[in-house]
Amino acid sequence: MVIRPLRPGDNKAMAAVIRKALEEYNVALPGTVYTDPTTDNLFNLFKMIGSAYWVAESEGRVIGGAGIYPTFGLPEGYVELVKLYVDSSFRSKGIGQKLILLCMEKAHSHGYTNIYLETLPELKRAVSLYERMGFNILTNSLGNSGHYACSIWAEREI
Repeated sequence: MVIRPLRPGDNKAMAAVIRKALEEYNVALPGTVYTDPTTDNLFNLFKMIGSAYWVAESEGRVIGGAGIYPTFGLPEGYVELVKLYVDSSFRSKGIGQKLILLCMEKAHSHGYTNIYLETLPELKRAVSLYERMGFNILTNSLGNSGHYACSIWAEREI
């Protein structure tokens, strides 16, 4: 397995990983990345200054990814951890943790002081991973991601 920066040719494969995961947990809902139009063109989305996205690849196949994005309306020094998804056959192998660590490292190098995320309670394994990695659950959302279906918000200092 290798983790590398997102390429233009990864758009379709990564969108499929994201949507398959949300379908698997019965949360393929409006107000999530499932219906977010940027999900189909991640490469262009992550051209934004202060953002970055990586994919995990195994034997030439995209199996997951995660990124950071300077979501509009976040407090000064904050960046959002976005679109962290791993194919079901590759979960529980530390890939998500490696992606988060890489995102935090990149966020720190960009000068961010805190990292924020939004998720859903149905994604229990992800929520557990975030808590193990030091994210603190918040009582309200920060910024304006447009993902109004998310009801768990968390942040941690980098």
